[in-house]
Amino acid sequence: MEFALTDEQRMLDESLRGYLARALPLETLKDLVKDARGFSDAHWQAVAELGLPGLMVPTEHGGSGLGLLDAAVAAEALAYYAAPVAFAGPAVMAPIAVQTMASAAQQAEWLPKMASGEMRVAVAFAGGTGQTGNAGASLAGDKLTGAVEGILDLAGATHVLVVMPDGKAALAPVDAEGVSVHVKPTLDRTRPLADISFASARVDVLDASNDPAAAVRRVRDAGRVMLAADTLGASQAMLDKAVAYAKERVQFGRVIASFQAVKHMAAEMATELEPCRALVWFAAHAHDAIPEEAHVAACHAKAHLGEIGRHVQTKTTEMHGGMGFTELMGLELWFKRISLDRHTLGGPERCRHEAAVAQGWVAP
Repeated sequence: MEFALTDEQRMLDESLRGYLARALPLETLKDLVKDARGFSDAHWQAVAELGLPGLMVPTEHGGSGLGLLDAAVAAEALAYYAAPVAFAGPAVMAPIAVQTMASAAQQAEWLPKMASGEMRVAVAFAGGTGQTGNAGASLAGDKLTGAVEGILDLAGATHVLVVMPDGKAALAPVDAEGVSVHVKPTLDRTRPLADISFASARVDVLDASNDPAAAVRRVRDAGRVMLAADTLGASQAMLDKAVAYAKERVQFGRVIASFQAVKHMAAEMATELEPCRALVWFAAHAHDAIPEEAHVAACHAKAHLGEIGRHVQTKTTEMHGGMGFTELMGLELWFKRISLDRHTLGGPERCRHEAAVAQGWVAP
C-alpha cells in the first residue's frame, strides 16, 4: 500500500514547521530548556492557535476531526525542532481515551475544552506498558489511591487521565485535593517526566467502553505511534544537521563530506530512515482504518524506530567528531529525545513481545 500526504496534511506540516522554524532557533531552544518545568506556555498557546490540541477531537465538539496519520505528521514536525510542547498526551491519547471510554455527557463537557487547549490532559498508565518504577492505582467509587511515576506531558498539564489495566480510567485536575505532582529533571530536557500520587482523590470515572481491554490498547497504541513519529522527526533532524556540518568541516584541506567513509555513513542512515516513514504512516493509518492490524503495526513501528533511532543518534554524533559531544552544537537535545522515546510506553523488546503474542507466535 502506498501513502502520500493529502493537501490538508501538507498544509498542516508546512504551517507547523514554518512556525517552529521561526520560533525555535537553536539558541532560543537552549534557553527554553533551562526552565526545569520543561514546557512553554507561549508555545502551547501558539500551537493551540494552529489547531494542534483539537486535531483528534470530532468536529461536533470543536475539533478538526482528523486521524492519527495527521497527528503523526505533526509529531514528526515537533520532534524535528525538538519543540518543548506536550503533544502525545493532551492532543492524541487523551482525546482518544475520552472518545472510547467516556460517556456522551463527559465527552460533551471535556472534548471542547481539550480542543481549545484549555484542558491539557496528561495520560498515565497504571500498569500494562512495561514501565519501571511505581505504577499502580485503585478505584473505590470515585476515589483514587496510588501512584504512577515517569509520566510524559504531565509538566504543565491541567488534568491527568489515569488509565487502569482493567479498562477503566479516572480524570482529575492536577491541583485537586489529594493529588500531588512532582516534576523531575530527566534525560530529555524538552519533555521532562513527572510523578503523581493520589490519596483518596476525588475523580471522574470513565467506564463507558463496551470493550475495556480494546480501549486501553487503542490509547496505548496511539501513544506508541506518536513516539515512533517523534523518533523519526528527531532522527531526521540529526541526520540533516550531520550532513550540513560535514559540508562545512574541513580536514586535511578538504570538507569531510568529500570523504567516502562519511558519504557511506550518511547514505546508510538515509536508507534506514526512509522506509521508517512508511512504517509509521501505515501504523497511523491502520489505527483508524484497519483495526485488526493496528496493534501489531503500532508495536512494530515503536520497536523498529527505537532501534533505528539509536543507530542514527550514535552515527550522527560521530560525524560531528568531538564537537558532537558539546552543548555548542545542541545535538544532545535530539539525542536525548530519541532515547526517551525508545523507553517510554515500552521498549523494543516489550513491543516485539506484544506483537508476537498478538499474532499467536508466543504465549502471553
